[in-house]
Amino acid sequence: MPVLCYAILVAAAAGALYLYAVWPRTTRISDMMQYNHALFAHRGYHNKEKLIPENSMAAFRAAVAKGYGIELDIHITKDGKLAVFHDDTLERMCREPGSVEDYTMEELRRFHLLNTTERIPELREVLDYVDGRVPLLIELKIPGRSLAVCEASYEVLRGYKGRFLVQSFHTMGLYWYRKHAPETLRGQLSCNLTKSEEKEPYLLRFLIRFLLLNMLGRPDFISYKLKDLPNFSVSVCRSLSGTPAAVWTLRTEKALQQGQAEYNMCIFEKSGEDY
Repeated sequence: MPVLCYAILVAAAAGALYLYAVWPRTTRISDMMQYNHALFAHRGYHNKEKLIPENSMAAFRAAVAKGYGIELDIHITKDGKLAVFHDDTLERMCREPGSVEDYTMEELRRFHLLNTTERIPELREVLDYVDGRVPLLIELKIPGRSLAVCEASYEVLRGYKGRFLVQSFHTMGLYWYRKHAPETLRGQLSCNLTKSEEKEPYLLRFLIRFLLLNMLGRPDFISYKLKDLPNFSVSVCRSLSGTPAAVWTLRTEKALQQGQAEYNMCIFEKSGEDY
């Protein structure tokens, strides 16, 4: 067989393998359409100057008052509860040592967010307050190998009547939801993870950057950092399979306009408005 034929076969096989790796779940695209043009307030509609910290009940009340969807983050506590908190450590927000995973929910309740009267909420508390009035975009924080946050979150969310999506950088978190809660709409978070040094191996960061682990999580949508777009794999998923894309974090009017014009969902922050 001529060398050219071998080259064509190898290229075709590589292309097929690539598509298998990045291909999302396509059977729920119609369900994703209810979130088209949705605006999600990043970690709630927070404003530090107005003493409304991120991921606080005050930030969630402000988002609901404006009719914005809410993007929030959850960690699992030492006693298996779900704390709404973003960072891997408590230092920036609470000036306390350690991580959410080191404390019980009762212990975390003692800490204040950014020297305000606001405290770390529990996911159940947020769900009870929102009560379906706005959609939720819930990021699963998985700092290690344990996927306990997945099972715990599903046990809480399965009884919630409002609209919600889950997302994570950790593909195995999506894999857990794919296997145990396939009815839940799930999204792969990503960005240019290889441009800076991180604790995770470079190969893993490369695979997630280019969505090459979609074959495990089979996400219903992609959630990508706007500043790191375009990305070849994101473009492939959107153009060939019609996969919806969320973009983050939009902090300027120009970025918000671009996000609304070119993508399906926008995760944004604003300041200076009447809260």
